[in-house]
Amino acid sequence: MTRPPTAAQRRVIDAADPVTGRLRGTEAQLAALVRHGLAFRHPRPPHDHFLTPAGHRTRETVPEPAKTADPHTADAGDTGVFAARVGGEEDAGAGGPSRAREVHSAWQGLLELRRMTNPDGGTDRPCGWERTHLVRAAALALEAAGHHPAGPQGTDGYRVRATPQPEAVAVHGPDDATLRDCAATLEKTGWQAGEHTDPRTRARYLLASPRRV
Repeated sequence: MTRPPTAAQRRVIDAADPVTGRLRGTEAQLAALVRHGLAFRHPRPPHDHFLTPAGHRTRETVPEPAKTADPHTADAGDTGVFAARVGGEEDAGAGGPSRAREVHSAWQGLLELRRMTNPDGGTDRPCGWERTHLVRAAALALEAAGHHPAGPQGTDGYRVRATPQPEAVAVHGPDDATLRDCAATLEKTGWQAGEHTDPRTRARYLLASPRRV
């Protein structure tokens, strides 16, 4: 797309489902987003429209003037969308029923995105969105299963971090039991996970990647 979306198109983009990217708008608005490569129309009924990777990037940029935070996305951070906790955040320990509902809703939305975008409709393995948002996807799988992210000091709970490998994240934990529990959760949700030892620090960690089959 060579020019920014119009104000009306931006409102449609900003209102997309935080995880699945499902869009709601008029036929004209949705068709315009498709033409500009910001959305695609799903080939299977009910033929809903979803953000493309370019559409997700557009939503994550802050327009001028800066947009007002959506009160329905309390844990949105500076992007205005739901974000799974990867560990180390200042509010990593904050929880309660509100956070639990948001995490549950995000996980269900991700399962629906798997169903809609995996070629066979399977929900047992990660989809394309997860492969381009590895850290957030792995963290959501862990948080949705009840694991706790580490606090700012990183002394307890899990921490998910990017790695130099193109399709792998590192999961750190305070002890071997935490790592084993995280590995079991990730494998149940469609990831491959194996324990490794850092050659410099001798610390144990998981290397996890999305399963393809």
